[in-house]
This record gives sequence, C-alpha cells and structure tokens, in this order.
Amino acid sequence: MALDTADTRRQVPNAFKDDLIGLVPRLRRYALSLTFDGNEADDLVQLTLLKAWEHRGRFEPGTSLVAWLFTILRNGFINGRRKRSREVPDPDGAHAANLSEPPRQDHTLRLRDLQAAIGRLEPAHREALMLVAVDGLPYEAAASVIGCPSGTVKSRVSRARERLTRELGA
Repeated sequence: MALDTADTRRQVPNAFKDDLIGLVPRLRRYALSLTFDGNEADDLVQLTLLKAWEHRGRFEPGTSLVAWLFTILRNGFINGRRKRSREVPDPDGAHAANLSEPPRQDHTLRLRDLQAAIGRLEPAHREALMLVAVDGLPYEAAASVIGCPSGTVKSRVSRARERLTRELGA
C-alpha cells in the first residue's frame, strides 16, 4: 500500500521497489546466518526493510543496494544484541516485582489526612505544635512567641500530639 502510494506520486523509482522486494530472500538468508532463529530473522528482515524504506532518499543510485541493505541488517542485529545484553531475563516476573515502587498517591493521601487533622486542632494547640514540631523552636522560644509560660506550651504540644495520634491511628 505504501509502495503503491509512493509510486503514484513518483517518489520511488519502480526499480528500487522491485529490487527491494527481490532481495528479501537474500536478506532472510543473511539474517538466519546471524540469528539462527527463523522468527528473529524475519523480524530483522522486516526491520531492515522498514529502515531502508524510511531512508530511501539516502540510498545513492549506482551503488550496491545489496551491500546497503546488508549493512542496515547487520547494524540492526548488533544493536539488538547490545540491547539484549543489558536486559535482565525475567520470565516469571519475579525480578520486576522486586523493583516496584509503592504508589505515591498513598503518601499524598496520608499527608492530606495529617493536614486535615492538624486543621481540626484547637488554634492554641495547633500554634504550639507548629512552632515546636515544624519550626523547631525550643519550648521557651515558642512560649516567648505565643506570650505564655513554657509549661503551657509543653502541655499544648502534648495534647496536640495525643489528638493527632488518636485521629490518625499512628
């Protein structure tokens, strides 16, 4: 279909198309000599034909089409082998199962739950907790900011932590 469409537009000379199709048996024979596997050889020939068709404008008329196609086929074979050498065999999927990452949305949901629980704290408890636990102020400095004794800050932070622990089940 693609050959016929290109042919009607006169983008591809008939000789190129006919030569390409005529060389399929030789390409397959060469691919079999490299792969020793019929299915892999067929895939390699198909890849070669696709690349040759895609880059048909690079082919220089008057040069050897066979050599050009064999070079494409050989490079495809070598690139495939390189790719396979970096792959880890995992027929039963056990290795892939060990590489999985826990879903990130679970962390996001827990964070939203924490934010909501903090929002439900009494304002005085929330303020003390944020100053001490989030901003890292010592109790005395937080007491100075709030304007109350440090014992009151300790009590508010403790109550806020207890409530969060109850609500979040931590």
